[in-house]
Amino acid sequence: MRAVIAEDSVLLRIGVVKVLEMAGFEVAAEVGDAEALLAAVEEHRPDIAVVDVRMPPGFTDEGVRAALVIRQQWPGTSVLLLSQYVEERYAADLLSAHTSGIGYLLKQRVADVEEFADTLRRVATGGTALDPQVVSQLLVRRHSDPLDRLTPREREVLELMAGGRSNAGIAGQLVISESAVAKHINSILAKLDLPKADADHRRVLAVLRFLGVA
Repeated sequence: MRAVIAEDSVLLRIGVVKVLEMAGFEVAAEVGDAEALLAAVEEHRPDIAVVDVRMPPGFTDEGVRAALVIRQQWPGTSVLLLSQYVEERYAADLLSAHTSGIGYLLKQRVADVEEFADTLRRVATGGTALDPQVVSQLLVRRHSDPLDRLTPREREVLELMAGGRSNAGIAGQLVISESAVAKHINSILAKLDLPKADADHRRVLAVLRFLGVA
């Protein structure tokens, strides 16, 4: 079976390559970002792609978004997401749309090399493998208001946004830097599952969601 690996950490990528080769896979390509991953899958049409969730350039959800593309355009390629985090925004879409050839494991839970190799083979042949923590977090997400996922500080920032404050105004009110405000806003937009759009439009959508009208 053929595999493609997408992992920005060189050391971890080398380790995954070794495990795959020990498990009998041929590693057709190893890349460090989502764009290169899609190109490699298109070229090699592997049985499985092992994908880190957060990769350059944004280190947010590039891997899981690429996984969605892979499963839509090349359904014969299975995908195993391997991450330090549960990326909820697109993971639920991925897992609900595809019931076979999908895996999502947390890196810190992968301790047994042989067990991991068995998981790779199972997913590559159409099976599924979901970390229990991934399942529990997605179930919580399904039954909760997205606003409930915001931290107290993020809710403060969103409330000030709703009051028409600029980033500078929010920074002055909360006595934090403008860069900290920008990071809070990016986190808010992600947690509210807002569609990709220009920054100003997403900001308005976040305020409407906060006010309960969107």
